[in-house]
Amino acid sequence: MLELQVLAGDPSAEEIAAVTVVLLSGSGADVAGEVPAPVSRWRASAIPGAAGRPGPGAWRASALPAQR
Repeated sequence: MLELQVLAGDPSAEEIAAVTVVLLSGSGADVAGEVPAPVSRWRASAIPGAAGRPGPGAWRASALPAQR
């Protein structure tokens, strides 16, 4: 919960609302109260660099059967 306290001056309701929006937008809080949709695994696989880079031998291991 955000608590806003005016220490000096006499701000209008519009000024307080504007300051509140600016503070909440910078804090990462969701002003509208909407929950962002989760990213599906299908979509996450299309994001470049999301899964990291393949390690050494990854190309060969993708084509050859596993050795035990």
